[in-house]
Amino acid sequence: MTNPEAQQQARQPVPEAEPQAESQERSHTRPEARSEEPSESVAGVPSDAGTDAHAEAAAEAEATARLERAVRGAEQALIEFEIAVETFRIEVENFSRLHHQRLGPMYSRLDELDALIAEAVAARTGGPEDIRKAREARGLVLPMPQVEELFHGWLDSDGLSPEGAAMLTEQPVQPPPRVRPSEEARRIYRELARKAHPDLAEDGAERERRGEFIVRVNGAYAAGDEERLKALAEEWEAGPPPPERRWSRSEELYARLEWLAERKEMLAQVAAELESGAIGAMIKMAPEDPDGLLDEIAEQLLTKVAEKENQLAELVR
Repeated sequence: MTNPEAQQQARQPVPEAEPQAESQERSHTRPEARSEEPSESVAGVPSDAGTDAHAEAAAEAEATARLERAVRGAEQALIEFEIAVETFRIEVENFSRLHHQRLGPMYSRLDELDALIAEAVAARTGGPEDIRKAREARGLVLPMPQVEELFHGWLDSDGLSPEGAAMLTEQPVQPPPRVRPSEEARRIYRELARKAHPDLAEDGAERERRGEFIVRVNGAYAAGDEERLKALAEEWEAGPPPPERRWSRSEELYARLEWLAERKEMLAQVAAELESGAIGAMIKMAPEDPDGLLDEIAEQLLTKVAEKENQLAELVR
């Protein structure tokens, strides 16, 4: 090969040398870039499940906070309402006491005058209807004896006593019958006493449960009630009731709101009853000056007393 040919070949470029170098360079750099991309996506972007759980917890916390604010507001409102109702109740009691002290003698005098007038009319006419009215008017004035005093202790609010019933029927007072439990009742009682004895309890709550159960067992055995003892035996074999499910904070708050609403409704009924009564109606007529209202009523009663005394004087003249 001559030198000119060698020089010409030397000047000709090599077409595949540079692409091969680029491909080798890319082969070294691309895997590194690919290895970095997945690490950024895993570390930088949170999962959907974590986002939903966080949002749900935040919403639940906000709802609970709103409920707590509502409960606090309802409690304060109930306290203020209860104070108002109790204040009005005390005012009614005090006014009722004062009303009785100042006006009670006047009302009694009016009732006495009505009875005297009715009796004077009956004595003048002699009519049966006038006599009946006179007796009714006098009956309103006479005090009613207590039930115990009327029946000398034989009769009270629970009815005739055994001694009273025996005296009315002319029979001797019988002692209560003696109870003799059956053999089956004794067997069940002993078995329950061994199984449910409080000393077998391992904690305070279980001891209390066993103690209450044994009280019921003793009562059934003392009465000789075999059927009730059998029912208690079945109850014991069934075991204690399942523990109550613990409420969530939201459930406790909802229950508290319901109780507050029921309490307020009950107080509203008490307030309505106080206001609808005679004394409450008087206080509502003059809430700023109830004493002045008493003075006004006293003047009216005195006028009525004077009128009835004049009427009686005319009848007995």
